[in-house]
Amino acid sequence: MSVVCVTLSRNVLAIRNSGMMVMVRYAQTAAAPAPEPKIKKFQIYRWDPDSAGDKPRMQTYEIDLNSCGPMVLDALIKIKNEIDPTLTFRRSCREGICGSCAMNINGGNTLACLNKIDTNINKPTKIYPLPHMYVVKDLVPDMSNFYAQYKSIEPYLKKKDEAQEGKEQYFQSVEDRQKLDGLYECILCACCSTSCPSYWWNGDKYLGPAVLMQAYRWMIDSRDEFTEERLSKLQDPFSLYRCHTIMNCTKTCPKGLNPGKAIAEIKKMMATYKEKKAAAS
Repeated sequence: MSVVCVTLSRNVLAIRNSGMMVMVRYAQTAAAPAPEPKIKKFQIYRWDPDSAGDKPRMQTYEIDLNSCGPMVLDALIKIKNEIDPTLTFRRSCREGICGSCAMNINGGNTLACLNKIDTNINKPTKIYPLPHMYVVKDLVPDMSNFYAQYKSIEPYLKKKDEAQEGKEQYFQSVEDRQKLDGLYECILCACCSTSCPSYWWNGDKYLGPAVLMQAYRWMIDSRDEFTEERLSKLQDPFSLYRCHTIMNCTKTCPKGLNPGKAIAEIKKMMATYKEKKAAAS
């Protein structure tokens, strides 16, 4: 049995086998021209406390955007993997859920995994750690005070009668559940708190937008029975009332939440609570 192949045109091949002809189209393959390099500069805050005499500085790295993912976190990972393994930053989920990669990018607090790289190669991208926080190393801020404040509001359900704890479900109506929308989604990235001037100057006493929004989340939870006790903890001049509705917190939130509104609602609840307390005394 013989097979004869005949080229009919540039992309058509005829195959004759035992009196039958089959025409097969095929595409010519050619090497695509290499794209023009798109070199982007990243100016990144660096400081290593373990290096004697090391002072904070900005270090410039150059990345070809053609071989890098679209997000700032992709660029940071590429720099660490391929250029400078000493660069230190936090990251985990890469999907805006964990809050680990919160940092200041081009002057605004955001998540590196959700922030797209500015493709203007004539303008460098500047990256700093979250502002007005102690720095552990490079882009890693010390979150100890922030987490201690979060712990202080007791962010969990509290019941007067704990005898039934764990024995039955705590049911909630659809309407009551909807009240928690826009609150429970907070990932505690601290972008809002570290964008707040009041928190910059009174971070040791003012709880800040993120923690106060979570305090409000538990105050209005229909299953919680310690609303008044939670309000009583915020009566001092600093914990709540250092908020001056500047609204940087709402503007910068990478999840699109509104901490400023939650704080305003707490203040309204506090007024009612104080009136009720005064009437009782």
